[in-house]
Amino acid sequence: MNSETDKKSKLLAKRDELRDRLVAIENDYRQGLDADSEERAVQLENAEVLDGIARAAREELERIEKELAAMG
Repeated sequence: MNSETDKKSKLLAKRDELRDRLVAIENDYRQGLDADSEERAVQLENAEVLDGIARAAREELERIEKELAAMG
């Protein structure tokens, strides 16, 4: 396997991992908030963290997709 093919394979794997991560985050949001106020407070704190993770994943996914497009 040449280095470009190896690099492309790694990029494809990372792209798939990031897509899966974003789907998991979206699914977590769809579950909604708990009726218990204490649990809801924890969920809202976690939502802030998930927002950051999702934003970073989308940015990295965009970079990878551009790199893959440039590779052809």
